[in-house]
Amino acid sequence: MKRFFASRFSKDLGVDLGTANTLVYSSGRGIVIQEPSFVAVNMRNGRILAVGHEAKAMLGKTPPHVKVTRPLKRGIIADFEVTEKMLRYFFEKVHRESSSILTRPRVVVGVPLDVTEVERKAVGDAVLAAGAHEVHVVEEPIAAAIGVGLPISEPVGNMIVDIGGGTTEIAVISLNGVVTSKSIPIAGDEMNRNIVQYARDVFNLLLGEKVAEDLKIIIGSALSDEEIRTAPMRGRDLLSGLPREMMVSDAQIRESLARSVKSIIEHIKSILEITPPELVADIYRNGIYLAGGGAMLRGLDSAIAEGTGLSVRIAEDPLTAVARGTGMLLENANLLRDVALPMDDRVV
Repeated sequence: MKRFFASRFSKDLGVDLGTANTLVYSSGRGIVIQEPSFVAVNMRNGRILAVGHEAKAMLGKTPPHVKVTRPLKRGIIADFEVTEKMLRYFFEKVHRESSSILTRPRVVVGVPLDVTEVERKAVGDAVLAAGAHEVHVVEEPIAAAIGVGLPISEPVGNMIVDIGGGTTEIAVISLNGVVTSKSIPIAGDEMNRNIVQYARDVFNLLLGEKVAEDLKIIIGSALSDEEIRTAPMRGRDLLSGLPREMMVSDAQIRESLARSVKSIIEHIKSILEITPPELVADIYRNGIYLAGGGAMLRGLDSAIAEGTGLSVRIAEDPLTAVARGTGMLLENANLLRDVALPMDDRVV
C-alpha cells in the first residue's frame, strides 16, 4: 500500500548523473533540472552551502574552510554522502516546483559502461537515500541511444558515442543490448586539462578550470574552417606571479585538443574492428551518432567522419540525450525490463 501511494502521487524521474552535469527528466514535464554536478561544502560543520550553478560559480573563489567538490569522478560516485545530498536537493526542487503531494519518485538512472557491481549498487543506494522509493539502473549508451531515437530493439547495428565530462562511452547496440563497447577517460574534463597544460607549456600562463572550459566552448574546435576566432585567455603569469591576459586563436586551442580528439577517433575505430561484420554493414549504412556535451565541440563530427570514413550525426540537443532516454524508459515498462541492469531489490 505504501509503495502504491508513493508511485501514485510522486513524479517519476529519469536521471543522467554525470561527472560534469546532472540532468533530471520528470514525467509529463520533460527536462526540469540541468545543472553542474558541483556542491559547495562548509568543512567546519559539514553543511551544504550551494548546489549546481551556484556551487560552480564559487569554484576557485572560496575561503579555506569552504570546499567546492564534484562528488562524481568518471561517472562513478566518489563521495557518497555529498552525492546523496546533491540528488536530494534536485529531487526536492522538482517536487517543490510541481507541487507533488509525496516526494518519493520511481527513478531510472544512467551509469557508465564499465562500472563494477559495487559501484552500481552505490548509485542505487544514493538514489534511494536521496528520496526515491524505487530505482532502475541502465547503461548510459543505451539510454542515449533511446533518447536519440535509434531502433535499439531491432536486429540492426546502432553505434552511439556519448562524450560526457568524465568519460566517452562508445557502444554498438543491437536487440536491446551492447554488443561491443569501450569506456575511455578522454572527454570534456580531459579537454579542459589539455588547454590548461598548453597554456602552461606554451605561454607560461596558469589557467583556472573554468577559464579553460570557457575557451573550449567559445573557440574550441576539432577541425579548422574559414572563420578565424579569438578570445581572451586570463590567468597568472608563472614567471612574474602577476595576472596576465592575452588573446588566443581557435587554431591554438585546436592544437591543444588535437591529442584528445585523435584518441577518441582511434578508440572508435578499434571498436569497429571488433564488431561483427553484419553490424558493421548496418553502421556503414546508418552512420555514427554522437551524444553528450562533448559532441558540441565544433567540427568534431566532421573529424570523426574523416577519420572513420563513415557518416556522423550529432543528436538533437546532445547534452540531454541520456536524460531523455531515461525519461522514455519510464513510459515503457517492457523496454525498461529488458535493458535495466540486474540489481538487488531496489525498492523501499
